[in-house]
Amino acid sequence: MQERNSLPNIDLPPVAILAGGLATRLRPLTENIPKSLLPINGRPFIDHQLRLLRRAGIRHVVLCVGFLGQQIIEYVGNGSRFGLHVRYSSEGERLLGTGGALKRALPLLGPEFFVLYGDSYLDCDYRAVFAAFRASARPALMTVFRNENQWDTSNVEFSDGSIRAYSKQQRTPHMHHIDYGLGLFQAAVFADLPPGLPLDLAAIYQNLLQNDQLAGYEVKTRFYEIGSRQGIEELSQYLGQQVAV
Repeated sequence: MQERNSLPNIDLPPVAILAGGLATRLRPLTENIPKSLLPINGRPFIDHQLRLLRRAGIRHVVLCVGFLGQQIIEYVGNGSRFGLHVRYSSEGERLLGTGGALKRALPLLGPEFFVLYGDSYLDCDYRAVFAAFRASARPALMTVFRNENQWDTSNVEFSDGSIRAYSKQQRTPHMHHIDYGLGLFQAAVFADLPPGLPLDLAAIYQNLLQNDQLAGYEVKTRFYEIGSRQGIEELSQYLGQQVAV
């Protein structure tokens, strides 16, 4: 269930959804259909994802598409049936990675924006996350969740409200949290990055952390994802419970 708070009804910035990957872990399910369109409880995943964002108070979405992206464009359209305004940024012939896709999408995103992975269903309080971002006075924020290696390998050291370390390769015994999958950025973070080259969002996060420019915010509700068959089953069960309630 989504966290709640009593923050004022502030306008939220757009969300960039990274939906351009090859989804090789889910082959053969994703040979002819992008991961975002995999059916979950009778509807494409992106249908659930966009409706969640609308309920959270989001109004504008930029979908960063790549492999089989035209199918996503044809299904979502301008987003009006989800109560959203949706635009698209295409990686073109060459996959640009998560950071490169955001760099290309900057003209559509404005001065600050959320970033969400195309396979993540994150039922959290987006207004609280945005308020923490503004209060931090830093150009970027990573949400984290105390995972204890339960749903995936923990990769963040987080204590006293701050991220102490983050790495997907160099794990430490103090990493009890995981990158939740929702970030906030000022566009200036990407302004000086080289255009048209593959870039990894994880490396951008690490550089920000090293320069004391990355804020952290702990989310208390677990993440769901469709990057694995187990993740698909767990999300299906969660959504079924929500309908039942």
